Amino acid sequence: MFHRNPFAPLTRRELLGRMGAGFGSIGLASMMAGSVSGNANSNGALSANQNSPLFPKAPHFAPKAKRVIQLFMPGGPSQVDTFDHKPALEKHAGQRPEIVNRKTLRNTKNGLMVSPFKFQQYGQSGKWVSDIFPHVAKEVDELCFIHSMHTDIPEHAGAILMFNLGHLQPSRPSLGSWLCYGLGSENQNLPGFVAMSPRAQPRGKLANWGNAFLPGAYAGSYVNIASMKPDQILKDLKNSRLPYGEQRKQADLLTQLNRIHLERQKQNDQLESGIQAMEMAFRMQFAVPDTFDLTRESKQTLEMYGDSEYAKGCLLARRMIERGVRCVQLSHSIDGYDIAWDTGHGDIKGGHARLAKACDQGIAALIKDLRNRGLLDETLVVWGGEFGRAPTSEGKNGRDHDHYGFTVWMAGGGVKPGISYGATDEFGCSAVENRVHVHDLHATILHSMGLDHEKLTYRYSGRDYRLTDVSGKVIREIFI
Repeated sequence: MFHRNPFAPLTRRELLGRMGAGFGSIGLASMMAGSVSGNANSNGALSANQNSPLFPKAPHFAPKAKRVIQLFMPGGPSQVDTFDHKPALEKHAGQRPEIVNRKTLRNTKNGLMVSPFKFQQYGQSGKWVSDIFPHVAKEVDELCFIHSMHTDIPEHAGAILMFNLGHLQPSRPSLGSWLCYGLGSENQNLPGFVAMSPRAQPRGKLANWGNAFLPGAYAGSYVNIASMKPDQILKDLKNSRLPYGEQRKQADLLTQLNRIHLERQKQNDQLESGIQAMEMAFRMQFAVPDTFDLTRESKQTLEMYGDSEYAKGCLLARRMIERGVRCVQLSHSIDGYDIAWDTGHGDIKGGHARLAKACDQGIAALIKDLRNRGLLDETLVVWGGEFGRAPTSEGKNGRDHDHYGFTVWMAGGGVKPGISYGATDEFGCSAVENRVHVHDLHATILHSMGLDHEKLTYRYSGRDYRLTDVSGKVIREIFI
C-alpha cells in the first residue's frame, strides 16, 4: 500500500508562501555574484557591497558630471515656437520656399506659418525665447542650446526609442541602463535609474528605461508622479511584524534557494532580473519614504517649484540625484496622453502654451535649486523631445512632424553656459550648421559622465553592442 510522505520536499513557491516574509509580490533576495548582504548602519540604511552590480565603478576618464536628469518631452515640441526664433517666418508667411520643398515633410502643400507666440531676448547671452517659457527664459545663461539636432524618422514610436535607446526598435538598453552599467550607483538603497512621468508613460513604455540584454540590475524603475505617497508608489514595502535583522535573515535564506535554482538552470535572464529586483525592493523600504516625502522640503522650496505634477517630478529628481541616483528620466505628459506635445498637430497656440505652463516653473526651479545647492556642476540636465515640428502649417493652426531639425538644451555637467551650438536654416526646417544626430548627443552625454562611447560595450549574441551603435561623435566644442 502506498503511503504519502508527510515531509515531502516543498517547491520554492510553496516555501515562499509558507514563510510569509511580508513583502508580497516584490519578494526578497539578494544581489548576484557572491554574498551580498549589506550591513545596516545606525539608522537602518544598508551600506554598499562591492559584489553588487550597482557598486560604483571608475569612469574611463575624469568626468564632467556624476549624474544625469533627462527632461523628456514626448510628442515633438516645436523648435520655432519655443527656443529657435525664426523672424523670416513672418516675412515669408504662406509661401513655400525651395529649402522647404526639398524636404519630405508630410504636409508638402502647405506654406510657412508664423509662430503665434512672441519672442524676446533674455540674459547676458541675449538668447531669444518664446513667451510660453517665461521662467526658463530667466535661466538662459545657464543653458547650452543645440539647435541642429536631427534624427532618422518622423514617427513617434521609433523616434522616441531612438532618443532613449539609440535604436528604432525596443531591443536595446536605454541610456540610463548604459550609465548604470558603466558607472554603477552612489546609493545602494535606491535604483541607479528612475523613470517618472505625470500619469502617462511615454510611448514605448518599459522599453524607454529597460535594460534589454544588460543584466537586470541596470533596468530603470518607473514611478507615477500622480501616486506621490510612498505606499502607493511601491506597495508592500513595509513589514510591521518583523524587525530588520529578521527580515535580512529570511532574505539571505531565500537568496540561497534562488541561487541554487539559478545555478541549475545555468542561465535564466528572467530569474536573474527578478533576483536583482527583489533585493532592491528589500533595500528600498528604508530609503523610499524619505526620498519621496516632499513635506520635508521648506515652504519656500515648494513655492519655487510650483504645484503641477511635473514640478513635483522636478523636485523629486533633485532629491534623487542628491541621494546618489545615477540617472533620472522625467517625461512630460498631461491628461494621460503619452505623446503630449503632439497636440501641435491641430492647435500649436493652445496646446503648446498649456504644456509649457505645466512644466516651465518646475524646470526653471530645478536649474536654480541645483545651482544654489552646488549640484549643477556635477549634474547634466538634458531637455528635448524625439523630434521637432515643421515651420509649415497643418490645417489652419497646427504643425506636422519635422525630424530634419530641432532643438535640445543642456545645463550643468561641464557644458558651456549661455551658448548656442549649430543652427537650422532661416525657417527652422532643417539643421544646416554643425548638425547633431541623436547618436552624437548620446556620445556627448556619456563623455560628460567620463565614459568613452566606443569603449562602453556589452557582448551579446556574438557581437559587442554600444549605445551609439556604430556611430556617434562627441560635441567637444560645447564643453568648458
